Amino acid sequence: MPASRYARVTPPLAAFLLIGSAPALAQQASATLDTISVEASRARQPAPGPASGGPLATPVAAPSGPAGAVGVGSATSGGGGGPTGVVGYTARGSAAATKTNTPIIETPASVSVVTREQLNDRNVQTLNEAIAYTPGVSSNVFGFDPRFDAFYIRGFEVTNVGIYRDGLRQPSAPFAIPRVEPYGLDALTILRGPAAGLYGLGAPGGIVDVTSKRPTSVPFGEIWLQRGKYDRYQGAFDLGGPIEQSDGQLSYRLTGLFRQSDSFLPGGREDRNVIAPAITWRPDAETSLTVLAEYLDNTVPGNASFYSNFADPRFQKTNLFSGDPAFQDYTTRQYRVGYAFEHRFGPDVVFRQNFRTYNVFGDLRYTQIDTISPDLQTAGRSNGRITNALDTLSLDNQLETRFTTGPVAHTLIGGIDYTNSRYTDRRGFLVVPDLQIGGLIRPNYGAQFIPTPALTGASRQRIEQLGTYVQDQARIGSLILTLTGRHDQVSQLAESYSAPAATGPTIANDRAFSYRVGANYLLTDFIVPYASFATTFAPQLGFDRNGAAFQPTTGEQFEAGIKTQMPGRNVFLNMAVFDITQSNVLRPDPVNPILFQAAIGEVRSKGAELELTANLGPGINVLASYSHVDIRTTRNPGAPETVGIPLSGIPANTVTAFANYAFQPDTDLFGLSLGGGIRYAGTSPANEVPGSFGNSTVTLFDAVAAYDFVKADPRLKGMRLQVNVNNAFDRRYFNCQAGACYRGQPRQFFASLIYRW
Repeated sequence: MPASRYARVTPPLAAFLLIGSAPALAQQASATLDTISVEASRARQPAPGPASGGPLATPVAAPSGPAGAVGVGSATSGGGGGPTGVVGYTARGSAAATKTNTPIIETPASVSVVTREQLNDRNVQTLNEAIAYTPGVSSNVFGFDPRFDAFYIRGFEVTNVGIYRDGLRQPSAPFAIPRVEPYGLDALTILRGPAAGLYGLGAPGGIVDVTSKRPTSVPFGEIWLQRGKYDRYQGAFDLGGPIEQSDGQLSYRLTGLFRQSDSFLPGGREDRNVIAPAITWRPDAETSLTVLAEYLDNTVPGNASFYSNFADPRFQKTNLFSGDPAFQDYTTRQYRVGYAFEHRFGPDVVFRQNFRTYNVFGDLRYTQIDTISPDLQTAGRSNGRITNALDTLSLDNQLETRFTTGPVAHTLIGGIDYTNSRYTDRRGFLVVPDLQIGGLIRPNYGAQFIPTPALTGASRQRIEQLGTYVQDQARIGSLILTLTGRHDQVSQLAESYSAPAATGPTIANDRAFSYRVGANYLLTDFIVPYASFATTFAPQLGFDRNGAAFQPTTGEQFEAGIKTQMPGRNVFLNMAVFDITQSNVLRPDPVNPILFQAAIGEVRSKGAELELTANLGPGINVLASYSHVDIRTTRNPGAPETVGIPLSGIPANTVTAFANYAFQPDTDLFGLSLGGGIRYAGTSPANEVPGSFGNSTVTLFDAVAAYDFVKADPRLKGMRLQVNVNNAFDRRYFNCQAGACYRGQPRQFFASLIYRW
């Protein structure tokens, strides 16, 4: 099992990770029905400006407001409602970085949007796949591991602290991690760099905010039937529209997905059932209430690793699967219910309240290989069972107003948010019968009974966070200043109640102030340089050898770049450089490294990113990116030999590109769409010790072809056949991180029959 998965997480839920590190387990109103890219849930918002206008063009039908006020559209389009001005793979506005609907080109941070059309074209199956073409993101660090959505941004892991849904953070525990079903999303927004000035505790690398599908005022429907490799059968549906006899006040959305599938892992299942209803009530033009809910049941293998000889300094990789079908299931059951409320008091004042309650239960059963006999005939094994239950309540209140003071136009937002997470962990472990491996030729998987260990260990935790924030986006001529500040109070309680080693509760309280200062200067309407400085923090539960609580880990980033938009076209180019330092990182105590840790480490990440997103015309969408990330330990008194060594598993250089073309009605090939992508990851260290070997470069190719049957017969309008292939040349590769090696996903293909109306 990947011991490194949680080794460098900078959590607000650091306590979760400490308790969770078991032996060997720490690890415009519009409706484009061709793609079901529907945004009519924001039907009362103004449509984005015409394509021929720049980002500052006056929005169509926008309510009157202060001249030159920052933002696109009315003041009612922020607060987790997703990107705006979406055309193909491009988006003009996003609320993720500012909690107001700000043009991306005017945001003093790096922001990328993955639209619904892109998700459809690539037939995305996981969150990791969804962000695989985003600059600065390392989504393949742990190879093929369907148990988690685990990835890094700018070298920092964000799995436990950086995933948001509809503007609210999704806390997680080691094995109660909320899963994200991409079919249930309208879009994803990736904000790179510290976001604590608005969102509170988190990792320095950034966040990913996913936007749930919402009700529409335009009736539509979709059915998606899919067949894939490894006996994959999947069906999905998406329905929405106004509710009859509601006088236009009520609309609904119902999304579901059902999958039964094996995987290339022996005996490994990838089953999932999801149902997500939503309803919107709009009693008048100024008020809306959207209720969002979901139930998800997910079963995947409990172990996704292949045995590696850790005693070998080269970390010899093998094709020997470490799990066993006789005892290896990881089941996650989760439900969420919440709402997004918005009321506009006038054209320039709006109040929003976002609320959600989340419950996640994870039941992990795994078997793993610990040793191999010298004659390669048997493998010594152990197993474990871990159950995690996580209950989270989140509330965010926002008040946004727009006004002018002399020559300065302001967009001011203030808010108070609250998060309460309660987590329970139970676990047990056993030594189990050896696996007969026959010289690594024919392991007898599933041939032996493997007992279920009793749950003998138990612990619980509670984390409460209360944050107050304020942000002013002030525009003076061509200069836009973004000033953000936030104060957080965090209380953490942890307690072990396992006999006979029960311990009393340990309590830690932290307070922190985080901020961001950013500036954009409009050289022209389409060329905007920017610079920003931002800070972040995350509490760390535990005590050093002197009995003192750990100081929170803190981070700061300087970022500068240039954003451009081609006049009259949906072509966007972002260039950025960044320098991030994270301090108070937990490292082994120099005096007693065996028993204690100390908040004495420091990590620095420097790099550059280049991103192109374009809709070059009807049916022509292009993505391209380059990233350079140099992340190293810069201070570690407990192990000074690691200073200056890059962190393992993070490619120093990545290049991605994806393009898709749909032939138009005036061509002989109308109805046909063709596309493909390339994902290149450069070398990286395999471990953080001097002289460690490195991971090789990896280049993967993806492809898509689709045909709309309306060309063959007008009566088949809405019927579409689509074939996707990932890792088309079946590249076999491993990625090693912190000395543990993970196998990449082999070639996978999907054939989909889609009907839309």
